[in-house]
Amino acid sequence: MINMDKIVIEDFYLRYSDGTESLKNINLNIQSNQITALFGPAGGGKSTLLRSINRLNDLADVTGLYGRILLNGVNILGPETDVNNLRRMVGMVFSRPVPLPLSIYENITYGLRVGGERRRSRLDTAVERSLHQAALWDEVHNRLHVSAYELSGGQQQRLCLARSLALQPEVILLDEPTSALDPVSTAKIEASLEELKTDYTIVIVPHNTQQTSRVSDFAAFFLQGELIEFARGEIMFTNPKDERTQDYIEGRFG
Repeated sequence: MINMDKIVIEDFYLRYSDGTESLKNINLNIQSNQITALFGPAGGGKSTLLRSINRLNDLADVTGLYGRILLNGVNILGPETDVNNLRRMVGMVFSRPVPLPLSIYENITYGLRVGGERRRSRLDTAVERSLHQAALWDEVHNRLHVSAYELSGGQQQRLCLARSLALQPEVILLDEPTSALDPVSTAKIEASLEELKTDYTIVIVPHNTQQTSRVSDFAAFFLQGELIEFARGEIMFTNPKDERTQDYIEGRFG
C-alpha cells in the first residue's frame, strides 16, 4: 500500500490573546494509515496543533492564526468549512476519559443519534464494531446497558475511543490518552492503535518519550512552539539530526 499525505500543515502560526505564541511556522506532512507522534517538553505547542486539526481552538481566545491545514487537500481553516462535519471526520480522545452520564451503549451511539441515525440494527452494529476496535467488547458485551461510570478508568478511556470510532472518522487525534492509566490499560490502548492504523490515520501526543518510541511510525519533536525535527520513529530515536532532539531524548532537559 502506498501511503499518501492525509494532512498537510503549511506555514502554520498561532498566537493566543494573552500574547503566547504557541506555534511558529509549522510545516508538517502526516501520512495516511500511520501513527504520527508529536512529542517534546510541556508548553511546546503539541496539544495546540492537535486541537487545530479539528478546529477545537475555535473555542479558545486566539488573536493570530495564519497558514493552512489541508485534510484530503482541502483547507479546513477556511470559513466555508463545516466544523461539525469536520469533527465527525476527525475524532478526538483527551487525556482523561469523559464518558457521558449514560449507559455504555448510549455513550457509543450518542453521536450517531445526534446525526439522525435511528435504525437499531445500524446502532447495534456500530456498538459492536467500535467496541471490538477499542479492545473492550469482551469486557462489556454482556452489560451494555449499565452506566459508563461503572467502568474502570482504563475501560472508560477505551469507551471514549470507541465512541469516536462509532462515527467512522478518517483521522483519530489522541492527547496523552494514557496519562491517567495503569500499565495494563496503557498496553491495551497502544495495541489497539497499532491495529487501528490499518483503517485510520492517527496523530497522538504520547504520555512520555518511551511511549513515543513504542508507538510512532513517524515522530515530530516540538520545542517552544517550533517543529525542530521530523523523521521516522526508528530514525528519530536512534539517529536524530538535531542536538536538541538528542538532548531531550536522553533526558538532559524537559
